[in-house]
Amino acid sequence: MLTKMLTLSALALSSLALGQAVKGAELDVTSGGKAYKSYLAAPASATPKAAVILLHSFNGLEQGYKDLVDEMAAAGYVTLALGWQTFEKGPSDATVKALVEDGLKTLAARGDVNMNAVGLTGFCAGGRYTMLLLPQMKAFKSGVAWYGFPDSGGTATQPRPPTDFIGDLTAPMLILHGTRDQPSPVAGIYAYAQKLDAANKNFKLTVYQGAPHGFLLKEGKIADTSDSRDARREMLDYFGDTLK
Repeated sequence: MLTKMLTLSALALSSLALGQAVKGAELDVTSGGKAYKSYLAAPASATPKAAVILLHSFNGLEQGYKDLVDEMAAAGYVTLALGWQTFEKGPSDATVKALVEDGLKTLAARGDVNMNAVGLTGFCAGGRYTMLLLPQMKAFKSGVAWYGFPDSGGTATQPRPPTDFIGDLTAPMLILHGTRDQPSPVAGIYAYAQKLDAANKNFKLTVYQGAPHGFLLKEGKIADTSDSRDARREMLDYFGDTLK
């Protein structure tokens, strides 16, 4: 029965994307006097829609993330993937935060975005940025962190880990993680979840048994797996509930 349900859910997700196909386009987001190579897709709409800023993994703005942006736009979200590695493989947290702030300004300048319903999602290093920035940037109404690094910090360019900001978190957050994530062991995610719970924060944790780090993609493209399909549906459902 579970297999059948997952199959039906995958078909529903595919039908949504195919029935309302959206193709995004490259665009530059200017921040700190530099043009960051980014990607945006938007649904055709006569009324402002909810929006999401997407932060790719440490492997860059791969095609799979652009396809996901298109998929999210097909589901009704103006979606902007920021190319935060355009100039540096490992920019400082301050540089990324400034870019995200300018990404919000890019969305605000459009006529099709409801700026009262903007979410943040990220993957790997982008998942860490989601955990780090969601508590600091109140423009975001919710966030989805994919296999992030809650305890990563303590360096000159990354001075503080996301766990330092738990007390400042006011937006709900969904955490997606795999049990066989080697770069970011799931034990650290469980510990992070316990800290969130102790602080009475609004969060949801979904763990995929056997899933490795980066399970959304395979060879730079969206993976054709039940975990990838289910996690994408989880994200869309979560944003559907929290971006209103």
